Amino acid sequence: MRVRPRVHAGPGLTTMLTTRSVSHRDSRRSRRDPTTPLKHLDPVIIVATLALALVGIVAVWSSTRGPGPVYSDSYLFRQGAFVAVGVVVLAVFTLVDYHKLHDWAWLFYGGTCALLLLVLTPLGTGAEAKGAQAWFNLGPFQLQPAEFAKLSLIGALAFLLSEFKGDINIRRLIALLAVAGFPMALIMLQPDLGQVLTLLAITLAVLLVGGLPGRYIVVLTLIGMVGVVVALNSPILADYQRDRLTVFIDPSNADADVRFNLEQSQLAIANGQITGKGLFEGPLTRLDIVPEQETDFIFTAVAEQFGFIGGATVIGLYGVLCYRIFRTAQLARDLFGTLVCIGVLAMFVFSLFQNVGMAMGIMPVTGIPLLLISSGGSSAITAFAAIGLVLNVHMRRFR
Repeated sequence: MRVRPRVHAGPGLTTMLTTRSVSHRDSRRSRRDPTTPLKHLDPVIIVATLALALVGIVAVWSSTRGPGPVYSDSYLFRQGAFVAVGVVVLAVFTLVDYHKLHDWAWLFYGGTCALLLLVLTPLGTGAEAKGAQAWFNLGPFQLQPAEFAKLSLIGALAFLLSEFKGDINIRRLIALLAVAGFPMALIMLQPDLGQVLTLLAITLAVLLVGGLPGRYIVVLTLIGMVGVVVALNSPILADYQRDRLTVFIDPSNADADVRFNLEQSQLAIANGQITGKGLFEGPLTRLDIVPEQETDFIFTAVAEQFGFIGGATVIGLYGVLCYRIFRTAQLARDLFGTLVCIGVLAMFVFSLFQNVGMAMGIMPVTGIPLLLISSGGSSAITAFAAIGLVLNVHMRRFR
């Protein structure tokens, strides 16, 4: 039975996303009791998310326990705690009706921008590390507001575009760009070009599906590319940060330390071959030779220990997760829900391509974590919250 398209503002891609076909029996069963949304949770999303989080715990543990004979389990417990907190956050973002979150979008956006401002000031407790002032020290943990900016930007853009209903003129486009540009500017002052690139990817995806004409998307993409080039040649970035971002183009001209890091990353991936060296048996992983292996280069730990099969399995799980997020965007009952899912999809897809590509030497070294797998509390909470929003949209698609 063909189901009439729902919402659907904006031409082209938006219409395609919201047109689908559902069997008569599935539609009748799903609509039988729309007042019990928990019956409509997507178990595939939940299983894929938990599987990736479990892989992350193992990968972080194996890459930080040390060569022995005395092993450290501190990162194991830390990552386990991050995942436990993330599951609670996922439950909260799943159970609170996303239409209420629609009303709170600006509160969340404003709070995130306030944190981004505070982390840059002497009055705050910003902790400078890795050449950027981007974290708050909270005892043994660090809070990175730029991670939360991803969700707040998705919510703010989805709110505006759902109100505009595809009718976007120059004035409204300027408003959208201002909303997207403010947190990007604050993050660039840290500086953290990798997070800015993530926000750019989210912005372009949400604008495209939200009804922005294609010619504007082309112009904005060109402007974004010019902006990246300008940033790379500006005094905002230190020389070593610039080398990290350009090493994949010409490694011979990069700083020796940056070039060494990339070479070790590629060697670890190649060392895994087809089936890998086995858990805790990867020499580069065990000896902590690859820099930042528990965060930026976590994929090398997976590839060396579990080989091509392990790496392909992780990418496959991401593929399943991203497909189900895209499907939820199609099934959403309103444009706000569709755009939230598209923003989350862009966030996960960009994280996967950038992080894995960085480890293989075909993308710039930006420090973007592999969501659900890399060590880090802020990224874990953001990822689980984003999945919770998608589950929320999926299980309320009939209400």
